[in-house]
Amino acid sequence: MTYQKRLSLLIGVDSVIVLFSIYIGYFILHPYMDIYNSGTLFISSIALFISHHVFAWVYKLYQKAWEYASVRELVAIVKAVTLSIAVTAVVQTFAFQDIYIRVLLLTWMLHVLLIGGSRFSWRLYRDRFVAESDEKKRALIVGAGSGGSTVVRQLQHNETDLQPVAFVDDDERKQRLEIHGIIVEGTTADIPQVVEDKQIDNIIIAIPSLKRSEIQHIYDQCAKTKAKIQIMPMIEDVMTGRVSVSQFREVQVEDLLGREPVELDIESIAEYVTGRTVLVTGAGGSIGSEICRQIAVFHPKKLVLVGHGENSIYQIDMELRNRYQELIEIMPVIGDIQDRERMFNIMQEHQPDVVYHAAAHKHVPLMEYNPKEAVKNNIFGTKNVAEAAATAGVGKFVLISSDKAVNPTNIMGATKRVAEMVIQQLDKESKTSFVAVRFGNVLGSRGSVIPLFKKQIQAGGPVTVTHPHMTRYFMTIPEASRLVIQAGALARGGEIFVLDMGEPVKIVDLARNLITLSGYTIEEIGIQFSGLRPGEKMFEELLNENEVHSEQIFPKIHIGKAAQVEGELFYEFIASLNSKGPTILKKQLIEIANAKDGLRELMKEVASV
Repeated sequence: MTYQKRLSLLIGVDSVIVLFSIYIGYFILHPYMDIYNSGTLFISSIALFISHHVFAWVYKLYQKAWEYASVRELVAIVKAVTLSIAVTAVVQTFAFQDIYIRVLLLTWMLHVLLIGGSRFSWRLYRDRFVAESDEKKRALIVGAGSGGSTVVRQLQHNETDLQPVAFVDDDERKQRLEIHGIIVEGTTADIPQVVEDKQIDNIIIAIPSLKRSEIQHIYDQCAKTKAKIQIMPMIEDVMTGRVSVSQFREVQVEDLLGREPVELDIESIAEYVTGRTVLVTGAGGSIGSEICRQIAVFHPKKLVLVGHGENSIYQIDMELRNRYQELIEIMPVIGDIQDRERMFNIMQEHQPDVVYHAAAHKHVPLMEYNPKEAVKNNIFGTKNVAEAAATAGVGKFVLISSDKAVNPTNIMGATKRVAEMVIQQLDKESKTSFVAVRFGNVLGSRGSVIPLFKKQIQAGGPVTVTHPHMTRYFMTIPEASRLVIQAGALARGGEIFVLDMGEPVKIVDLARNLITLSGYTIEEIGIQFSGLRPGEKMFEELLNENEVHSEQIFPKIHIGKAAQVEGELFYEFIASLNSKGPTILKKQLIEIANAKDGLRELMKEVASV
């Protein structure tokens, strides 16, 4: 129905109700009161007719979507009717020096009843017949609190393909209660039974305050059914208007394995970032690009994006320019951290106040096959960037390290441990504050296990897991990046920061979750155990027993003082790796490197110091 037709219909219906009500009022009361007078009735009805339409327009009774009518719309009707009756009473006073109170009260009641009934009857009809006649999917809402109530109201009032039919909630006080016409049928433990009894097609998790562990528990119950599982958006996204409550998303592995977010000390971060020049190496990578995004929020004066791959640098450069071009000077720089002269030139040209060094070779099995490349990039590349930063007078330098640097069993971990030694040594010799931050595995980063599992699932399986008991620590990319930024604020020099990452996760459990999240059963895809790959550990550590400090320097952040080697011996070793040391050391290195696993064993030995 067009707006004009709808407006005409509502005005016509109201006109009939207004005239009918006052005439009926006079007719009912006439036998008991000698009040019938055609002039009195005509003037009163004209006054009531005109005033009603005026106040109906003022209170937008003709503009409201009555199929979604609620208490607010009823209040508007009462206000419009009351004021129109009051105007009629004033007209009677001036015209007849009397007010026919009982007639006006009866007319007021008939107005509210008939106008309200005409509006709300459409909503009742729509909710009872139109909505149920559509071929909608039956939805179970998990959570009968404010979030669940809002979701049901949105689904009932908006044109969606979902029809809410039941709630479940763990609050005993809500059991069997009816909310917006929907009954709380049980607790989360009853989800499989409710899904079966109510023939549920979709399950919507609608508890914004859920902790990660609680989402996992609810998901485990939902996964026992064949219903599609969705979750409502984050409440802050709804409040800021970025998404609607009814824009449900699929449950992601980050919801199940991610930990509670670390709250940042905004003031301390802003103090050393806002209005300053920040340089990020590896700015096109998973961690580096996210650091850039989160740093940009604090409005640095200049953000220098350093990377070796032009495509990845182009992408993050364009993304940031689209959002911050008017606020931040963004400078994309193509450069290889192994090019020492280039790194010194970049530092001298841009004079950064803060450097985040995220560029590295990080793939464990691949580096096992290419140990010299790991040494060149992770050790000498770090040394180039760090020494260039110290020469340029950078205030703070943050190295992205890895939990694989603890008791390393692979070349990647060993090179990252030596990189930590490089910056710890430089911290003692320069005015720059050098620190390192150790991560566990990052969910969804390039080369991580999750993209691999997803590709295997898309190909029909099987998903390959190295060992049924292998565990890893996990965090999300945004959380890892926040830790790096916060570490810069906490840095005093020489520290190794480590996030309290909670309990490690079994890789086989991760594989199972990804399979079910993708809409398949474990039997359909299958899981195949392939055995440990070169350089892999069964379990990983974040600090060895000599580095553990039980107290936290910041909520969920520990600080460790890793053992340091004597400076002269350390530089002698580095020089030997760079083929610039004494002849005898070069000869020894060549002999070791040519022997089977020689370089690897040497790196492990030095990194274990």
